[in-house]
Amino acid sequence: MKEILEAVLAEQYDAIGSLPVPEDYRAVTVHKDEQTMFEGIATKDKDPRKSLHVDQVATPELGPGEALVAVMASAINYNTVWTSIFEPVSTFGFLERYGRMSPLASRHDLPYHVVGSDLAGVVVRTGPGVNAWKPGDRVVAHCLSVELESPDGHGDTMMDPEQRIWGFETNFGGLADLALVKSNQLMPMPEHLSWEEAASPGLVNSTAYRQLVSRNGADMKQGDTVLIWGASGGLGSYATQFALNGGATPVCVVSSPEKAEICRKMGAELVIDRNAEGYRFWKDEHTQDQKEWRRFGKKIRELTGGDDPDIVFEHPGRETFGASVYVARKGGTIVTCASTSGYEHQYDNRYLWMNLKRIVGSHFANYREAWEANRLVAKGLVHPTLSRVYPLTETGQAALDVHHNRHQGKVGVLCLSPEEGLGVVDHDKRAQHIDAINRFRGV
Repeated sequence: MKEILEAVLAEQYDAIGSLPVPEDYRAVTVHKDEQTMFEGIATKDKDPRKSLHVDQVATPELGPGEALVAVMASAINYNTVWTSIFEPVSTFGFLERYGRMSPLASRHDLPYHVVGSDLAGVVVRTGPGVNAWKPGDRVVAHCLSVELESPDGHGDTMMDPEQRIWGFETNFGGLADLALVKSNQLMPMPEHLSWEEAASPGLVNSTAYRQLVSRNGADMKQGDTVLIWGASGGLGSYATQFALNGGATPVCVVSSPEKAEICRKMGAELVIDRNAEGYRFWKDEHTQDQKEWRRFGKKIRELTGGDDPDIVFEHPGRETFGASVYVARKGGTIVTCASTSGYEHQYDNRYLWMNLKRIVGSHFANYREAWEANRLVAKGLVHPTLSRVYPLTETGQAALDVHHNRHQGKVGVLCLSPEEGLGVVDHDKRAQHIDAINRFRGV
């Protein structure tokens, strides 16, 4: 790894293909024999620092249509938190099922799981059949791993029956010095960004693009009013940017004055601090408070001049879903993913059925959607929302920050990169957008 890193730092990318591939590498893992370690412990008390390890693992065999990437930086997503606390299920079940699919897939069924669904780095090797990428290419990766042997995936690859999220439902993820990806996960690295900045948008940027912009999601149009939960967070910060860029009006829901200020820095004018307003959508564990739904809807109309949301960008799930269905306008769309506060959603169906509203489920993005989302970053129209960066050895702490919602935007992780700020090629474009690139930093 030392020779590969030296070549990258010296920008000698053409030499990388001739360097030997190491037999093993550093990686952040969870261990199969520890998957019951948190039994009987409340979710909020489960500590990723106890389950995430930095190990030396064997470099996997490179198969057809695959690439091995030297990872300069990665980032934390909620799926890494879920993996680390073994909720809602242990990811080793995913790896076992994948491993039964074929002899090549059996590589993924191991007693450890290398986690992580983001990366920015440099291609080290490509397998047979890969023509679009070569060793030395600077890349980012999206996290859709798909087989495409079924006809179901050829209209939309997210519909493929063997669709998986890389680093969550597959092994050899991005929180490591090397990562194994399918070549159709690769995209060009935006040249005005550092490694850690380029690594941070991947999963959440693509997810927000499909969920809000794509015809496979809410199909947002100019003039739409879009209610965005967690508008300064990993998903919401990109949804806010897409709404603003696309001629829509975001109504940003946040939980503190600091988060409200971040939304205003992005250009949003309509912001609701739900903690300051004191919304309590649940009277108790079993009963929602419809008076609070109505009070929330009234607040939205006060801000918008009487408009209800055309689209509700939903990802908290259980805590907010009843209110989301209620406040959407007649004929409006509630588009949902993630469910970070709980998967069992409850809502009053009268407000859905009698008002002709739609609930749309959205999950990650296909290659075209991910490519378009990355292209907007490369053009400087959408910006990273990186707030803090940890070294690989402190990935457990980074995951704990996200688990306890102590973060804003995205939390990055340096893998091979020895320090922040490296990897920038287009310094003029960076200077043009530097304030937007840094607006989440240190918050």
